[in-house]
Amino acid sequence: MTNKTLPVGGKVSFEQLKQINDHKAEYWSARDLQPLLGYSQWRRFEDAIKRAITSCEQSGNNPDYHFAGAGKPITGGKGAVQVVGDYQLSRFACYLIAQNGDPRKPEIANAQKYFAIQARRQEVSDALAADMERLEIRKQTSEEFKALSGAAREAGVQDRMFGIFHDAGYKGLYAGLGNEAIKQRKGIAKKENLMDRMDTTELAANQFRMTQTRDKLAREQASNQSQAIRTHETVGREVRDAIQRIGGTMPENIPSAEHISTVKKRIKNTPPLLELEEKDAKGLIGKAEE
Repeated sequence: MTNKTLPVGGKVSFEQLKQINDHKAEYWSARDLQPLLGYSQWRRFEDAIKRAITSCEQSGNNPDYHFAGAGKPITGGKGAVQVVGDYQLSRFACYLIAQNGDPRKPEIANAQKYFAIQARRQEVSDALAADMERLEIRKQTSEEFKALSGAAREAGVQDRMFGIFHDAGYKGLYAGLGNEAIKQRKGIAKKENLMDRMDTTELAANQFRMTQTRDKLAREQASNQSQAIRTHETVGREVRDAIQRIGGTMPENIPSAEHISTVKKRIKNTPPLLELEEKDAKGLIGKAEE
């Protein structure tokens, strides 16, 4: 590991949060680490932990050596003590959580730069890293699509108008082209989901469009479907204008990418391996088993 402190939020650094267990091994409390990595909700941070556990298994290392369930006493406003779920994490576990965290969070981005595990590793090729990034943002975009649909329903958009509502966002972002017109322009089959054929850059632009539309609908308290549809198209157009100002490629000019299912299969068939040095591989077990 580097000797520099992890430049994350708050006044306490990553190294300052380190504790020592009964095995004389260093560990970190997940509850302590959560705010440093930019997570306000334990549920979402625990999702990242679970992804890291899966990554640990896929890397050929034993998760039991790096992730230990625990309880953490929390004192309430009136002095009442409540024990909440927690994890004791090895240094390697913290590294994996950073790698599996939300890349949109600057704290996660900084953590990913900070961690340098002392390990001999099978380098993940640039192509595989790009595949993993695209698959993750495709998952995030799918979730954002669902969230935007919920916001549209709350704003008064009726089920039969959902196609028009979502098309409005595309038309704003793609210079008047709706879902079907975009697929025709890019040579994508009608039966395919457009987002399954978007590359990472195009997915990110659409995710941003949906996120900003959802926030704008809530902020302006949209109360009818006409307003909601206009809002979606307006936000799409503003995102397009921003791309143009910075000299980016217009989304309708980005070639279609291979289907996301192909990417998913490729990642599944080529899991990255991490062969840790002996002292790191033991993680939370530490010196007790030496």
